[in-house]
Amino acid sequence: MTGTGPAPIRVLLVDDQDLFREGVAVIVGAQESMEVVGQAGDGLEAVRLVGELAPDVVLMDIRMPEMDGVEATRQIFLPERVAARGRPVRVIVLTTFNLDDRAATAIRHGASGFLLKDTTPILLRDAIRTVHAGNAVLAPEDLSTLLEGQFRAQRPVPTSYLGLTEKEREVFAAVARGLSNTEIAALVFAGESTVKTHVGAILRKLGLRDRVQIVVFAHEHGLTA
Repeated sequence: MTGTGPAPIRVLLVDDQDLFREGVAVIVGAQESMEVVGQAGDGLEAVRLVGELAPDVVLMDIRMPEMDGVEATRQIFLPERVAARGRPVRVIVLTTFNLDDRAATAIRHGASGFLLKDTTPILLRDAIRTVHAGNAVLAPEDLSTLLEGQFRAQRPVPTSYLGLTEKEREVFAAVARGLSNTEIAALVFAGESTVKTHVGAILRKLGLRDRVQIVVFAHEHGLTA
């Protein structure tokens, strides 16, 4: 890494199993564009270290003593903690079960998706890069499947959504379906830079952090196609 290159992605590892954590640290540390800035053995320590170390991405085990990964994720994304940060943080939850209900709850609290703990090093590397860019680490159909069972009782559509322009609502629906900026640009007959501007406006008006939260918002309020 040269002094003129982009800063490495700062990763915090959270797992109560030392051996697993050290193994992941080796994988992440071997990537030229990433560095491990800290490790935690439970959710309480994870919340503290997020505040102290300002990581870009947290790899968060779901099941831990003291405080599990779901509650730690919720606390990391409490509004007052988000407002106090100088930089955004993304959370990937790690689980041994595919389509885990706990993972779905963590995503509702602010996580950007989940990985199985037996994932490959390449998939882990790509997932870190993906969430750092503000995207989900689940395929759109998997994310929808995971969230559908979480929102049997849907909330009324908030006035903030009603404040979106017609074009912003069109882009919102496309993002909620998991389309990329390139795909959305073709759909709404606009340039990718214009789509990015619309997505930014949607996030700002709805008070959301990233595209994953748009998907959650759409499911929560019955706005999926």
